[in-house]
Amino acid sequence: MAPRTINLPQPYELLQQRLDRNVTGAPDSPTFLRILQLLFSPAEADLARRIPTTFISLRKLARRTEIAEDRLGEMVASMAERGLLFDIEHDGRRYIALAPVVIGFFEFTFMRVREDAPVAELAQLFDEYFFEREDFAHAVFSGQTQIGRALVHEEALPVGDHAEILDWERASHIVEHATEHAVSLCACRNHAQHAGHACDHPMRTCLSLNMGARVLVRQGIAESISRTEAMQILNQSKAAGLVQTGDNVQRNVSYICNCCSCSCGMLNAIRRFDLRKAIVTSNWIAMIDPQLCRGCGRCIKVCPVNALQINQSELDGRRRKWVVRDADLCLGCGVCYAACTHGALTMQPRERRVFTPETTFERIVAMAIERGKLGDLLLDNLEGWGYEALARVLQVLERTPMTTAINAITPLKSTFLNAIVRAARKGGGKAASLV
Repeated sequence: MAPRTINLPQPYELLQQRLDRNVTGAPDSPTFLRILQLLFSPAEADLARRIPTTFISLRKLARRTEIAEDRLGEMVASMAERGLLFDIEHDGRRYIALAPVVIGFFEFTFMRVREDAPVAELAQLFDEYFFEREDFAHAVFSGQTQIGRALVHEEALPVGDHAEILDWERASHIVEHATEHAVSLCACRNHAQHAGHACDHPMRTCLSLNMGARVLVRQGIAESISRTEAMQILNQSKAAGLVQTGDNVQRNVSYICNCCSCSCGMLNAIRRFDLRKAIVTSNWIAMIDPQLCRGCGRCIKVCPVNALQINQSELDGRRRKWVVRDADLCLGCGVCYAACTHGALTMQPRERRVFTPETTFERIVAMAIERGKLGDLLLDNLEGWGYEALARVLQVLERTPMTTAINAITPLKSTFLNAIVRAARKGGGKAASLV
C-alpha cells in the first residue's frame, strides 16, 4: 500500500527528525510521515517535537513551549490517551515524556480496540515501515544493549539449580513482586490481524507492571488486574508455547510480553534481517544430547528464532539424525524444552553471564552511547536533568569500553560541556528518578 500524502506540513518532518534522535531512531520515509499525519494533528506534532524522551514537569514544558499550562495540560491529556505521550503524576506534579516509536506509540496504538483511529490503514503502513526496509530495524536493534531480554521458562531449568537464577531473571518473581499489574492486547498480534496476517495465539497477554502498569491504566491503554490473574496469564502463555520477553532492566521491570514468532517485531528482526542481538538472551542456553535425540524435529517447530536444525551424519558407527543448536541464535527461552519428549534437551547456564542494566535510565544511556546518540540524549533532556542524572550518565560512561566511550564524548563541544556544568550546579535530578 503506497503512501498517499506528499508535501506534508513542516511539523511532521520536524517531528520525524526529533524521533530519529531517540536512541531507537525513526528513519525518514514517506510511509512514516503518513503514519505521523494519521496520529498527530499539526499542532500536536509541533508540540511533540519539543518534548524530551525522559520526563519533564508540565510547568517546565509550558515555559519551553510558551503554551499556557491549562491549555498544555488539555493537549497532553488528549495525546496521552492516544498513546503518543507519557503523562504521570509524581509527588503531586505532572510529568510528561515523548513516546518513541517502539516501545511507544506503535504498541499503544494496537494494545486495545480502537474506534477513534484508522487502525487498518495504520497497520498496513507500520508493516511497510517495519518490514519492507531494513533501516528501521537496524536503527532500533544496533548495538549490544537492547530494549528487551528473554526470560527462561523456569520449568525447563534443572531441578535443584534454581539458586543459580537471579530474582530479576525469573518471570514468576517479577510478576509476584510487582506493585501493580495490568493487561492489554498483544500489540504485535493485534497489528498483524489488522494487517491481514493474523495467527491463532492468544491476544490478551501483554503484561504491564509497576509504574508501567500505572501509566498505561491511567491513559486507558491497559486494564488493571490482580497479581493472581497476572500469574495465570503468564502460565497460560507458557503453556501456549509463547516466549517471555521482558524489560531489559534489573529493577522496576515495566512489562513482560508473551511473544510468538508469527507476529513479534523483535523476533521478526532476528528471523528476517539476521539481527541476532535484537533480543538479549537469558543466562541459559539449550543443550542437545545426540545420544538421546531421535531427530523428530518437534523442538525445531517451536523455536522462535530458527536456532535449531537437523544434522544427519554417522554417529557411533550408525547413520542417523539429531538436532543441533546455533549458539549465536539461541535466546535461552526454554520453549523448546517442553517439546522434547525424549529427554534429549536440557537448559544449561551460559559460560558468561549476560549484562543487564540496573535501571531504565542506565539502559537508555548505554543504548545512546552504543548508537552514537549520547549528545542527542543530553541535548534533548538537559533542561529537565540535574546533577544526579548527569552523574549517572558519567557512571555508565565509566563502565563503557574505552574506545566506545571516547567515540561517544568526542562530538560534545566545550560549550556544550559548560552547559552541562551549569545544569548540574542547579541540582535536581527528579526527572531521571522517574525512570
